[in-house]
Amino acid sequence: MKALKRDVQSVIKNLKALTEKAEKMAKRLDAVESVKAPKKRVTKSGSAATRKKAVKAKKAVKTAKAAKTAKTATDTILAIIKRQKKGIDTASLKKKTDFDTKTIRNVIFRLKKQGKIQSTTRGIYMAI
Repeated sequence: MKALKRDVQSVIKNLKALTEKAEKMAKRLDAVESVKAPKKRVTKSGSAATRKKAVKAKKAVKTAKAAKTAKTATDTILAIIKRQKKGIDTASLKKKTDFDTKTIRNVIFRLKKQGKIQSTTRGIYMAI
């Protein structure tokens, strides 16, 4: 019985030591996660290609935000068409939304019928 008691006590002691080690590791991990990498800033002295990439990234974020706020495919496509001043074609809509061509065509047909968009030229759609 005494041997069993010693074994249990040694197991408890080892568990406490392991718990302390795990807590230390968790603290180190938190410290590493809290350190953030500095953000790169695009300056006017940067190259034109760098500025274009920054502008494209901002547009992608706006498109993603619009897609998140829109609930249906119709809302999503209408939001994208409204943002385009010169109009947009179905190929561009397909790239921005990842919808099927058939879905895009059906939505465009429905929006034209409702009077929310119009064709400026063949295949180019603008909001009214």
